[in-house]
Amino acid sequence: MKFSDPISEGKLVKRYKRFFADIETDDGIITALTPNTGSMKGLLDAGNKVRFSSNDDPKRKLKYTLEQIKVKTSWVGVNTGLPNKFAMELWNSKSYKPWTKYPFARAEVKINDKSRLDMALWKDTDLGEIKKFQPALLEDHKFHFIEIKNTTLGEDGVAMFPDSVTSRGLKHLHEMIQLVEAGHTAEMLYVVQRTDCETFQPASDIDPEYAKGLKEAKKAGVKVTAMACDLKKGEIRLNPEKLLKVHLSY
Repeated sequence: MKFSDPISEGKLVKRYKRFFADIETDDGIITALTPNTGSMKGLLDAGNKVRFSSNDDPKRKLKYTLEQIKVKTSWVGVNTGLPNKFAMELWNSKSYKPWTKYPFARAEVKINDKSRLDMALWKDTDLGEIKKFQPALLEDHKFHFIEIKNTTLGEDGVAMFPDSVTSRGLKHLHEMIQLVEAGHTAEMLYVVQRTDCETFQPASDIDPEYAKGLKEAKKAGVKVTAMACDLKKGEIRLNPEKLLKVHLSY
């Protein structure tokens, strides 16, 4: 995905109140939106290089958005609003073989009255393109459901998720298990927005319940995929040749 807005660089001063970051630029200190509700553990040292986008839309409260932070040798993408776009772009590219058997895809699919998942893929030509995805479709048709998690935490070559306790994430795991039990297929896709990791595992020290839930989901038949991105100043893409080894035994 290429950024449509200009990308500039600066240095991190601080992140505060979860959604704000002060950035030092050549023109002074600016405040940027931080589109990430996690702890961003390991990323927030003052002085770290950052990349931020700018948008002059008068309806925006803040002109700038924090996009990437450099940690040691790797840039790390922190915008949690982007991985779903990366995944849809990957499906459209037909470059990830396991997804090429599905000619149809839709983002943000409602699976019941209270929950949505990030993507659904399907083969059924009788369905074709679905303008409005309804939970009732699950009764008579089979889908491949995908839940996408932005992964920024990394230590010693190991990417980890989550970076803070996530009850919502655990709920998604339980829903994926239920979908598999109902005859669908399901996949957890961990989008690793950094280039310095070779393996992936759940962050059991941060959220042991999530780690346990992921292990149970894998045992139940949910596919667990961790894929790294190629990060450039003006572009980020999932790279299907950069699949990380997944370790769930801990």
